[in-house]
Amino acid sequence: QVQLVESGGGLVQAGGSLRLSCTASGGTFSRYTMSWFRQVLGKEREFVACNTWTTGNSYYADSVEGRFTISRDNGKNTVYLQMNSLQFEDTAVYYCAATTSLMFALKDKYDFWGQGAQVTVSS
Repeated sequence: QVQLVESGGGLVQAGGSLRLSCTASGGTFSRYTMSWFRQVLGKEREFVACNTWTTGNSYYADSVEGRFTISRDNGKNTVYLQMNSLQFEDTAVYYCAATTSLMFALKDKYDFWGQGAQVTVSS
């Protein structure tokens, strides 16, 4: 069983930056694709970014490509999401998730989820 704990959310002005962290325990971190999803109240949870354990490649949603960067430190069992040039539309609860599936953009393929971190961007 893998436990995921996010940190680093908060309130930021549009154009600013934040970094989210997610630390895992209870599993072999390096064998999981680690991802970030986000959810706005009343809407579906959507894929934001992932880093795959098989190749180390990273993938992004079109809406964040070029502004967000996902990275991982297997020695610290931690995945990060650096968010730059934040926009009001990025306001959401951000969730860290882990999967062994190759279908990393599908939330139903994820085995473990964090509790979520609120990110609020003021316009």
